[in-house]
Amino acid sequence: MNMSTHNQIPNPGFFIKEELDARGWLQRDLAYILGIPEQAVNMILSGKRGISSDMAKALGQAFDVPAEFFLNLQKAYELSKSGDPDPEIARRARFQDQFPIREMIKRGWFEDLDATLLEAQIIRFFELSSANEIPNLAHAAKKADPTTTTPAQLAWLYRVNQIAKSMVVRRYSEKLLISALDSLEALMVDPEEIRHIPKILAECGVRFVIVEKLPNAVIDGVCFWLNKSSPIIGMSISKDRIDNFWFVLRHEIEHVLQKHGQKQAVIDAALEGEAAGTGPSIPEQERVANVAAANFCSPTEKMDSFINRKSPYFSERDILAFAAKHQRHPGIVIGQIQHKTDRYNLLRKHLVKVRQFILPTAMVDGWGDVAPVLI
Repeated sequence: MNMSTHNQIPNPGFFIKEELDARGWLQRDLAYILGIPEQAVNMILSGKRGISSDMAKALGQAFDVPAEFFLNLQKAYELSKSGDPDPEIARRARFQDQFPIREMIKRGWFEDLDATLLEAQIIRFFELSSANEIPNLAHAAKKADPTTTTPAQLAWLYRVNQIAKSMVVRRYSEKLLISALDSLEALMVDPEEIRHIPKILAECGVRFVIVEKLPNAVIDGVCFWLNKSSPIIGMSISKDRIDNFWFVLRHEIEHVLQKHGQKQAVIDAALEGEAAGTGPSIPEQERVANVAAANFCSPTEKMDSFINRKSPYFSERDILAFAAKHQRHPGIVIGQIQHKTDRYNLLRKHLVKVRQFILPTAMVDGWGDVAPVLI
């Protein structure tokens, strides 16, 4: 308790006594005016009883001053009696104001320790020299304004980075990655076959990491490099649909092939709708990745021809035949038709979930699991 502050602020009864003296009133006079026992007045004057809101209004009437005057006296007195708050409160508030610390603790990224040890974990996680420093891992969100990357998105990115550094894969080979596209394409018929993707990418020297997104963080994937021979693909699989999974994966692979992300990590926040297209508002590197991803999901020329012939009526039978002909799961084809026609309710039953098939074979953090990392 800060006793010096306490001694400087008397209880409200002190000021009431001064007012009684100035008016020449006795305690029993005030008791008569208020219509309460003299003992009750004595307890207020001695500080043994606080001033309630009802009593503040009554005293305000008696002395012809606003009731707030007495409530403020009582509040100031009570604050002066309280002890100083734990200094760690302000430090934890500052940390939480910068990043979603509580959620990061919940996910097992940090231990819930005192503020000093928590600060040490923050410095290590974000690779800082001090907690006052802004994280400096180059990043750019795929938005009109790159500066709008949120703290939750940035924390997610750093977790991908932390996990990727703990992985051991061969040196990256662009030639092997290009050749691997055929192997990946062969997996697109059966959802369960995506379990082979992490191994295929690792054999090409690509670190593939899946991290569950943090609450309120819109993010699908990221591409960046530890160095010029170590590319990283991170995905959240927040939209657990076969069409979105394959589009995001091929999109990020194209970023790697184009060497995007070597200077700035490319965060793909929401690869759907307009953001997955080729309009004038889409940055060039994203347009290139979108074109490659769309063509991989369904050969663009064949897809456009199919839509032109069948639109506006798409029968399930025709779509299943098209998917079988091009060795794609129907959900992947339907996803492309939905995107190109804005008919997002079309045969949604085929947009099957795939996360369950890839989590057992990938480096994963989230959904109840904490990835093992070297720190």
